[in-house]
Amino acid sequence: MRLLIYLLIAGQLLAQMPDMTDPKAPPHDHAAMMAAHNHGDPNDPGQFLMGQASGTSVNPKSWKMPMIGAKTGSWNWMFMGQAFVVDTQQSGPRGFDKFYSSNWFMAMTEHALGKGSVSIQLMASLEPLTVTERRYPLLFQTGETAFGKHIVDGQHPHDLVMGLGIQYARPLPGKTMLQLYFAPIGDPALGPVAFPHRASAAELPQATLGHHWQDSSHIASEVITAGISRGIFRLEASGFHGREPDENRWNIDYGAIDSWSSRLSLSPTKNWMGQVSVGRLKNPEVTEEGDVVRATASLHYTKPLGSGAWSSSFIWGRNHKTHDGHDTNSFTLESVAPIRRGNFITGRFEWVDKDELEAPGTYRIGAYTAGYTRDINLIPAVQTGIGANLTAYTLPEALKSQYGEHPWGVSVYLRLRLRTAE
Repeated sequence: MRLLIYLLIAGQLLAQMPDMTDPKAPPHDHAAMMAAHNHGDPNDPGQFLMGQASGTSVNPKSWKMPMIGAKTGSWNWMFMGQAFVVDTQQSGPRGFDKFYSSNWFMAMTEHALGKGSVSIQLMASLEPLTVTERRYPLLFQTGETAFGKHIVDGQHPHDLVMGLGIQYARPLPGKTMLQLYFAPIGDPALGPVAFPHRASAAELPQATLGHHWQDSSHIASEVITAGISRGIFRLEASGFHGREPDENRWNIDYGAIDSWSSRLSLSPTKNWMGQVSVGRLKNPEVTEEGDVVRATASLHYTKPLGSGAWSSSFIWGRNHKTHDGHDTNSFTLESVAPIRRGNFITGRFEWVDKDELEAPGTYRIGAYTAGYTRDINLIPAVQTGIGANLTAYTLPEALKSQYGEHPWGVSVYLRLRLRTAE
């Protein structure tokens, strides 16, 4: 049955693949595409569906998605993609160096269906190929496994299939929108937009240290979500399989629906949005006992500025481990801002309680990242840029024998992103 679902979704995507030279294609920037419904393009439910970032999560409405739009018949298309080619060096006894690429690509199609609309989304990554040895270096990072051992001081790659799902939206009386979502691989209603797709993290190639407290469920199996939106509010509930993806990044994981989550989102203006969510994940880590009860809250802001946008996020996440009753917290503050056309400064500050390091116990780690990206014109259809960022860490005295007095990490990168038509 699952194979049949995959084949139907993939077949629909391939069968409807548009001619990118179609002169009737809708506008190529997200805001213009969403405004085009008055001319026969996406209806209100279609606009709603094409505003999703991953799964059913959303960035502030004022953020213009860097995307390419197209149209075939009555099907509307949206393509997005981003890759960082990175050289990273990490200091100290536990640091190491690596040349790798973090990347993802998304294709989405939408079509009116009765009074509503249906959309199909495919999210993919080549990180199983471009991140060798099943991790890239990131001091104090933990989560998932490599070669049967829990990863410490490294970030795992994403799966080849990061998302594969279908959504339906239909207006109800009283300016209310019903939303239904099913994804063999997808993102349940838990946490903010995952860091690879978050507006405030657009110029940061590395993961957050709080990833497994905040948004690691964005590649979950057997996701079913129902949501109701009315005015500035959206309420969602999800069932999904709680285990993190296995080490085989080329396959499609599966498992019984054994976990749940719910999320309340608020979008008071186009520039602001926030969310609070809670979920119970059934035995998410293969190397640990028990379930995790995860709670998150986040606030996001985007203000368009000339050729770019100033986007910022504040994110809190807490994990409660049921087998020992232990609570740990994470806090992330990140921002990206254009400082002149084609120039971006970035910052990310984190404080995370780490209880999965080599040293037994729980330790509060601070990570402070500052970076700069400069756009350059290398490829006509791709927004290319070069940049670098530096991360300094604070840590308890008990860890300094393992990590050094003043551990740091530096990343130099080439950024490639599908270019939005001007």
